[in-house]
Amino acid sequence: MKKVLFSMLCMVFAALPLQAQTLLVVGDSLSAGYGLRQHEAWPVLLGQKLAQAGYAHSVVNASTSGDTTANGLSRIDAALAAHKPAIVILALGANDGLRGLPVKSMRDNIESMTRRAQAAGARVLIAGMQLPPNYGPDYTQKFAAAFSEVATSTRSALLPFLLDGFATDPRSFLPDGIHPVAGAQSRIVDNIWTPLKPLLGKVADSASAARQR
Repeated sequence: MKKVLFSMLCMVFAALPLQAQTLLVVGDSLSAGYGLRQHEAWPVLLGQKLAQAGYAHSVVNASTSGDTTANGLSRIDAALAAHKPAIVILALGANDGLRGLPVKSMRDNIESMTRRAQAAGARVLIAGMQLPPNYGPDYTQKFAAAFSEVATSTRSALLPFLLDGFATDPRSFLPDGIHPVAGAQSRIVDNIWTPLKPLLGKVADSASAARQR
């Protein structure tokens, strides 16, 4: 009798929809959708992909154009408290690099944000950035390596380069040569998806999950 009741309870709980979880994006203009309509930015497209795949996650985009990692560090505690995310995507560092700020400070800021998010119960995906060669080989190499170093030290997921696959294609960027056009946003989602998927856990809809296999 107890086994029957246990089996019935398992079936009931399995049929219940999973509670929605928050995925928080903390980034700069590359994530805020600079120069785009709001619905064109990659965090919005990521939310759509999550829903289509059956994941019970809502995306909150807390990205601010012009932010450095120091700016992100100053506001991440409030964002964590407000949204209580299950997953945090940290996509900061581009402005540090463009301004030639010290790599060590950037790395320390990213590590502090990562550990604060982890302490709040969130899994973290660090989205890395790379700089053009005119910044010099020493700086660009140390800059790119900082993201993987933090991911290793904090055991976080890593996307080595947010703009991987199209960074050298001028057609993928606005006239400023920095911000991706609307048509390139889905490529950012594809880049994010591979390291993000292991952090997501179960899907909300088994039928949707089956379609993704």
